[in-house]
Amino acid sequence: MGRQRRLVRFGAVMRAGALALGSLALAHCSWPGSDKYSPRVIEDGEPVPKGGGVYRVGRPYSINGRTYIPREEPNYRIEGLASWYGPDFHGRLTANGEVYDMHSISAAHTTMPLPSYARVTNLDNAKSIVVRVNDRGPYRRDRVIDLSIGTAKALDFYKRGLARVRVEYVGRAPIEGAQHCRHAAAPRGLCGQRAFPAGLRADPRRPGGTRPDERARALLTGLRRMGGAP
Repeated sequence: MGRQRRLVRFGAVMRAGALALGSLALAHCSWPGSDKYSPRVIEDGEPVPKGGGVYRVGRPYSINGRTYIPREEPNYRIEGLASWYGPDFHGRLTANGEVYDMHSISAAHTTMPLPSYARVTNLDNAKSIVVRVNDRGPYRRDRVIDLSIGTAKALDFYKRGLARVRVEYVGRAPIEGAQHCRHAAAPRGLCGQRAFPAGLRADPRRPGGTRPDERARALLTGLRRMGGAP
């Protein structure tokens, strides 16, 4: 009976997400304190469903006089400031119709496909983690990515609020699946103290370190072995 109630609840959330997707192209923190938040579909204290939503790249859009062109860039790599976003957006729909969980390992990016995987490395302490990118933002010119509270804590900058990071595109993420890999913060590791999945080897011809398709395949294989993805 409990499982049936959870399934009914999850179905209701996904239906709400489907109805609201048309208004979510610029979801989350571009308008803090305004009436333009995405709908809240999960209340505080309730379990947050993982995955779901739809695959989305999106059309070019402009915010604060700046134009963003969503696209897949296999060799994407950038360094800059990361921030985090939390309680005001917890339980609300992300830009691709998933449900934002501030405790998960997820992120918002202005142009990456949704959902996708990206590696974020804290340049101040060398801690590195693979996140699920499932939202849009941030829209401050000095920021390159917005992270969940769970990610900020894993990278050890939650209390400071900002961190210098390197962001590298890994590959597309499955629609259904966990938003995070538990205990995923470790210098150059995927989960806990474990090394990157076997088969992920450096490719000196590419600035990201490996071929994008190999990165994605190896990442998914590693997550499946560790129970973090279907």
